[in-house]
Amino acid sequence: MSQDVENIKASYPLFRNDEYKANLKNKQDTYEEKHPTEKIDEVFQWTTTKEYQEVNFNREALTVNPAKACQPLGAVLCALGFEKTMPYVHGSQGCVAYFRTYFNRHFKEPISCVSDSMTEDAAVFGGQKNMMDGLENAKALYKPDMIAVSTTCMAEVIGDDLNAFINNAKKDGYVEQEYPTPFAHTPSFVGSHTTGWDNMFEGILNYFTRNYMEDKVVGSNGKINIVPGFETYLGNFRVMHRMMKEMGVDYTLLSDPTEVLDTPADGQFRMYAGGTTMDEVKDAPNAIDTLLLQPWQSDKTRKYVKTMLHQPATPINIPMGLEWTDDFLMTVSELTGKPIPKSLEVERGRFMDMITDSHAWLHGKKFALYGDADYVLGMTKFLLELGAEPTDVLCNHANKRWRKAIEKILADSPYGQNTQVHIGKDLWHFRSLVFTNKPDFMIGNSYGKFIERDTQHKGEEFHVPLIRIGFPIFDRHHLHRMTTLGYEGGMYILTTLVNAVLEQLDKETIGMGTTDYNYDLIR
Repeated sequence: MSQDVENIKASYPLFRNDEYKANLKNKQDTYEEKHPTEKIDEVFQWTTTKEYQEVNFNREALTVNPAKACQPLGAVLCALGFEKTMPYVHGSQGCVAYFRTYFNRHFKEPISCVSDSMTEDAAVFGGQKNMMDGLENAKALYKPDMIAVSTTCMAEVIGDDLNAFINNAKKDGYVEQEYPTPFAHTPSFVGSHTTGWDNMFEGILNYFTRNYMEDKVVGSNGKINIVPGFETYLGNFRVMHRMMKEMGVDYTLLSDPTEVLDTPADGQFRMYAGGTTMDEVKDAPNAIDTLLLQPWQSDKTRKYVKTMLHQPATPINIPMGLEWTDDFLMTVSELTGKPIPKSLEVERGRFMDMITDSHAWLHGKKFALYGDADYVLGMTKFLLELGAEPTDVLCNHANKRWRKAIEKILADSPYGQNTQVHIGKDLWHFRSLVFTNKPDFMIGNSYGKFIERDTQHKGEEFHVPLIRIGFPIFDRHHLHRMTTLGYEGGMYILTTLVNAVLEQLDKETIGMGTTDYNYDLIR
């Protein structure tokens, strides 16, 4: 079955052709042993009920669409934020193909990452030989200034020791003794992508500072360190740079993949671009303090900053929305002695004006949301500031302390009194919640699309539109360049939310002479 070269169609119209529909029906009838349509619909309807929700929430041995990714994915993103660094995964080639594809689909950029391609023999005898050859080849072929090593399930299950393997590779001359090779154990079967980022960052910080603290003095360089955590909105790196420069603050953003994940199309391929330098990492102990923008996802980093760098790691919340952006900027001002400039005060005023303009459309609207711990916390806080009402808030990899923190925030707001918080749950649980406690909208990554389609399938009155804010976003373009932090990020989120409300209003009032009673265009 071939296309007409004079009329090549994309996948959607192509597969609506009669020949393709007939081919699909023949496949279903011949091979799939498909259940009758009536039975499928009966089961579908049952899975939208409160009765099924109780069964769903009692399951223990199965995860369906877990609302998280695995540790080495986060480790790769962390490594990409350092100058001329090649992420190196000790494990199977298929895992690395997955990480690269995942980021490629989100950022729409080529993603550099290598593997030492462990196979069955390495699983039996250990992967040291793979490590030695892999380090030598990666350095020779791609000429990075640093190789940052993480692991996958296979290496962790058999107990490969990265420290020993790397030291043996250096002792045997595969790479030079002084060549930078920080590492982190990142088993995929525990934690999440945010854990992997934290582990890799702590590994890099540890490599360059642990044995070099003799001449370090806290505050001697007059800087503050800013640690972004697992961050996929490139605008958030840029807004941090802008706000710090407007304040006149001397700072270091530790792990900044902005340039390598947003390279221009000018005919030149850039395997490496931008990033935090090794000298900046080595100088990190001399800073006044280290601020963690995603504190709930940075446990190992916080502990290292306090115990090894001897800095306070002053507690802050993720700077999303109004109050927590205020708190962040005031913390920076207190640490550095730099006043908050007029330009940021004006920006805050514009943000307040936008909130006032849109308040009538967002007040009382109900939102269900899911995602990573700090992002969900910040989004919930901002929704409450807007007078919106979170219905169900889900984070798969949050802990009980996080739950208490978000429940306190909800309890302190009149708009959070009916919110339910769910930890350790997946998107199949979330689907049940959307059917049994219907919100006006849900906020999350692209995987919520399947839930939206299910709500639409049950009937228009059950439809819950998805607002795409989070990671990953595969089915929309360029959202990764947007900003969710600071006043600028608040403006973007607010614009996205209120226009989703207005777009839904248009859909609900589109019937000519029947429902078109809402007129924003009257002269």
